[in-house]
Amino acid sequence: MMGDNQIGELLRARRESLRPQDVGLPQGDRARRVPGLRREEVAVLAGISSEYYLRLEQGRERHPSAQVVAAIARALRFDRSTEDFLRLLVGLAPDRTVRPSTATADLTGFVEALSSTPAFAHDRMLTVIASNPLARAVSPSFTPGVNLVRDAFLDPALAALYLNRDEMRERMVAYLRAQAATPPADPALPALVDEMTRASAEFGALWARIEVKPASTGVNRLQHPQVGAFELRFERLCFAGSDDPVILIYHPEPGSPSEAAVERLRAGVAVAAASGQKPLASSQSTQTSAMSRQPASIVSE
Repeated sequence: MMGDNQIGELLRARRESLRPQDVGLPQGDRARRVPGLRREEVAVLAGISSEYYLRLEQGRERHPSAQVVAAIARALRFDRSTEDFLRLLVGLAPDRTVRPSTATADLTGFVEALSSTPAFAHDRMLTVIASNPLARAVSPSFTPGVNLVRDAFLDPALAALYLNRDEMRERMVAYLRAQAATPPADPALPALVDEMTRASAEFGALWARIEVKPASTGVNRLQHPQVGAFELRFERLCFAGSDDPVILIYHPEPGSPSEAAVERLRAGVAVAAASGQKPLASSQSTQTSAMSRQPASIVSE
């Protein structure tokens, strides 16, 4: 049963779960009589008075400013979801500031656990932030740090990999439009669009169409230099409670020649891992691949 002081309950539960060393404070020589951090320590970390923080925990203050909420969230090491919950409790709207996507241990572990199928994750600007070895065997473009729009439009080797290149590019730009239309707007998007418009007339023409499509699923036809032609369907997934980052999973039709091709790629990955060599991958130009790893670009699905 929830009490009538949810703000205080949230702050106290989090404070008591943290140790001084978790927030960069010395533990000290004396054993603590209470678990977790002291209220005074949280107040110092947040840059507010101990009396004000006490009033928050006791429920005597229920409407702190957005700045105070952000400071307390930092002090107590809240993740974004918990900070938004605190904002909701005090009557503030969720923070819609765009924050860079990062490959957390959970995200990386999930993607790598999908060892039987190519999988990677990208951020809102369609830059890869995590991938498994099988995805990188399909294409080096699925390497973390690669901006997939650059590769899709500027790398001739990647263009040769896709038998449905034109469809892939159209779908990708429409997907980027959908990302751009979803608030909050990413401040890096205008620079990316300007860069790509100057670098590729085809991208500029597709962007000017103003087509908006989520492209949560689809099929790509590939001509791989090691295993030949095959088809892969892709599905985009999101972590619960968030639409960023996006996990993209490729899968062939069961029992098809495409499944056999993926199985050959997977065998090559296993052999390479055992020998310490790089796995099979489509050949990309070193120069273009290096350029695609620079900041701000988009996705080749």
